[in-house]
Amino acid sequence: MLTYTGGNKVGTGTYWDVASGRRIDVSSEAVLAGAGTAQYVRMAPGVMLISGPVIGFFYAILMPMIGIATVAALSVRMVLGTLYHLAAKSVSFGWRPNNAYLSGKKKTGETK
Repeated sequence: MLTYTGGNKVGTGTYWDVASGRRIDVSSEAVLAGAGTAQYVRMAPGVMLISGPVIGFFYAILMPMIGIATVAALSVRMVLGTLYHLAAKSVSFGWRPNNAYLSGKKKTGETK
């Protein structure tokens, strides 16, 4: 398999645009579409036909594992978040930075 960019002159073969998934069949010499930004891979037709089911097979096999890993990661995050919240709550010493207390505490029993 060889890699080509858009605008290259290529010979007979099947070319696959990696970004869009577009397949281009060239029966004689032609210039690939794209101004140097598109990436093409030359593949044999047999490889092109087999690659779809193989990629689908790996997707079907790995999808349940990805789901299990996601649930495990979310569970661990929830447990650690709860432990952090409890630890932060127990370390708190009652100081509230948004209250000023500039006039001092009120004395009980004093009249004006």
